[in-house]
Amino acid sequence: ASVVPNVNPNLRRLCQTYFNTELLIVGEPDCKLGIKVLIERPQDAGADRLVGVIAGHTKYGGPLITVDFGSATTFDLADKDGNFIGGVLAAGVELTLESFYLMTARLPRIRVEKPAKVIGTGTVTAMQSGIFWGYVGLIDSLLRRIKAEYGQPMKVIATGGLANVFKDEIGLFDAIEPDLMSLGLLEVWRRNRR
Repeated sequence: ASVVPNVNPNLRRLCQTYFNTELLIVGEPDCKLGIKVLIERPQDAGADRLVGVIAGHTKYGGPLITVDFGSATTFDLADKDGNFIGGVLAAGVELTLESFYLMTARLPRIRVEKPAKVIGTGTVTAMQSGIFWGYVGLIDSLLRRIKAEYGQPMKVIATGGLANVFKDEIGLFDAIEPDLMSLGLLEVWRRNRR
């Protein structure tokens, strides 16, 4: 489920040379997903986003929202049949932290963690509060708005390295699936066995 197309030829060669097998790439015509991609430009749907909803729907049913805390924080939706129906892309937490560090002269690199108080009494605690509580607000607000717009109950499955950081504060995740992408890739492989 590569989202960096220029590495695919190298991955394909690696699989052919060292594993004597062909590479199955999500998004290529020979890869069957078993779902419909019901957005304006289906070819623009990120392979990782598709794999996430496939895994979420396979394990939990639908309709559902997968929230992936990666380079971007993505909110991806599957209908009751598992079809990809769209989503929301926001800047990832780590990307925001890196921007803080790179785009300012005096702000340090920090780790994402819940601060003891909302009001920071120093630069680091103020940054931690802004990042942590800012993303709690973003996640909470987007999930509520998505559910209201969809108009039906939806399960919410979170994945990615920072899912556990936010799980207790938001209370809107039905499950945390650290291996959601691996589960999705396995399901795509099953759907494509020849």
